[in-house]
Amino acid sequence: MGAKHKLCRRLGACIWGSTKCPSIKRPYAPGQHGQSMRRKLSVYGMQLLEKQRIRTHYGLLERQMRKTFARAQRMGGVTGTNLLMLLESRLDCVVYRLGFARTIPQARQLVVHGHILVNDRKVDRPSFQVEPGMTVSIRESSRKMPNIVECVMNPPASIPEFLERAPEAFEGKMTATPNLETIPFHPDTAAVIGFYSR
Repeated sequence: MGAKHKLCRRLGACIWGSTKCPSIKRPYAPGQHGQSMRRKLSVYGMQLLEKQRIRTHYGLLERQMRKTFARAQRMGGVTGTNLLMLLESRLDCVVYRLGFARTIPQARQLVVHGHILVNDRKVDRPSFQVEPGMTVSIRESSRKMPNIVECVMNPPASIPEFLERAPEAFEGKMTATPNLETIPFHPDTAAVIGFYSR
């Protein structure tokens, strides 16, 4: 929630992938005292900051983040890897990674407004978990919307290996489960585990 670039500066790094983000030149908090108030963070402070980076990048509320972390713990195996896999498999994130939207918030709006189909069925829940083999597409009646056409015709430089989409196509497919090697976002999941294990 809030102004996107102010959040980047508060967290000390660009979390939206924008090359024009002010945090690249000014990696300190906004405001009159932002630059002079940078103090050494405690272990808890670093864990909190990393958790906030992940939460802000994927656009989750705290309750959603806690529920996702608890589910990752129950899955067995490496909790940090499970957490990122669950977050990257969210429908809004998949729509963004496929290049149908410029940002995750824009992708969430497309999902909520009913423009997205999963296996030819409308799904309007951004938290829907996409599984390998599922096809994600733009609804036929929405394929003339200017913002969607612009995104489809100007795809991102690269699409993650666990997804595939033909050039200028209005549909894509998840071909594999996301993992640490194929996920383009690389946060410190150990800090998040430490934060929630207090």
